[in-house]
Amino acid sequence: MGGGKIEPFRVEVPDEVLADLRARLNNTRFPDELPDTAWEYGTNLAYLKELVEYWRTKYDWRAHEREINRFAHFKARVDGLGIHFIHEKGNGPNPRPILLIHGWPGSICEFMELIPMLTDPAAHGGDPKDSFTVIAPSLPGYGFSDRPRARAMNIQAMAEMLHQLMTEVLGYRRYAVQGGDWGAAIASRIGEVHADSVFGIHLNMIAIGPAEGRSAPELTPEEKVFLGDMEKFRTAETGYQWIQGTKPQTLAYGLNDSPAGLAAWIVEKFRTWSDCHGDVERSFSRDQLLTNVMIYWVTQTINSSTRLYYEARHHPWRLKPGTRIEAPTGVAMFPAELVRPPRHWAERAYNVRRWTAMPNGGHFAAMEQPQLLAADIREFYRELS
Repeated sequence: MGGGKIEPFRVEVPDEVLADLRARLNNTRFPDELPDTAWEYGTNLAYLKELVEYWRTKYDWRAHEREINRFAHFKARVDGLGIHFIHEKGNGPNPRPILLIHGWPGSICEFMELIPMLTDPAAHGGDPKDSFTVIAPSLPGYGFSDRPRARAMNIQAMAEMLHQLMTEVLGYRRYAVQGGDWGAAIASRIGEVHADSVFGIHLNMIAIGPAEGRSAPELTPEEKVFLGDMEKFRTAETGYQWIQGTKPQTLAYGLNDSPAGLAAWIVEKFRTWSDCHGDVERSFSRDQLLTNVMIYWVTQTINSSTRLYYEARHHPWRLKPGTRIEAPTGVAMFPAELVRPPRHWAERAYNVRRWTAMPNGGHFAAMEQPQLLAADIREFYRELS
């Protein structure tokens, strides 16, 4: 390791934080709901009551805290902010460093099953030659990283901070990158401006479109279907983007004060964006859902996390006309992903070397289908020197 100061870190939530949470859960004031509306108006009341009751009476944070702490955690100063990250060494003849980047409303707990599959592939049916040393940071303003204290902590700024973490703080000359959601956007930005420092970028979401835009006469039939689907998504599912991108502070008062409100806001996304066919617990256990919510709750980072939408809207990143991301790119396309362009559309923006149509899974691929994702990451980077 080289560069800036690195401190060991442990996740240790004070008892009084958990006591306060229990009191708030005990005193939850639920809203009304129209009959027979299921999830049509948002998070279903009956389901949330069940989840809150499980959270209140059965969920064991300390057990999951121990599970999180089985990995090696650190914190380092990068551009004045404390950045938390898992740094788990690979078990193989020549492990490559890989930067795993989460998004919203996810966290490092998305990677709990994926990390061992990458660090020790031989223990999971793979080849030890495909091992990685995993670096999985909490994004600035997320989880156990510090909250930004200034404007413009956007995709570009986060990409620079994580690149600095990898190269200057940890001393890796070249590294691999993997990301979904905001992590895919940040990985893409790294691939655009630091292509010489990465072996490639692996994405489970296409994060940016071609710089030339969407000129109708040039669109193929597949692209027209894709853009039609995107328009349906924008119409029906992007309310969260508008409030988080315009007035995140207003939203934060409710979500930071009410654990039930926070769970409703986050869990609805896990249901809508996963390959669960309407039953969120087909894709995730209650403990997985609540551990992810807990990371936002105990760190009080729901406000600083949602601000990324504001910063990306007001300080956007776009490709320059006539350019694309030249870093070798692998894409794992899961069938329930939010953005599913045809390959030739993606190739206008990326140097696509591998494109895998997955049989099942959705937006939170590392949690939903860790084995499929791990295998695709290994195969993609095996071909790159």
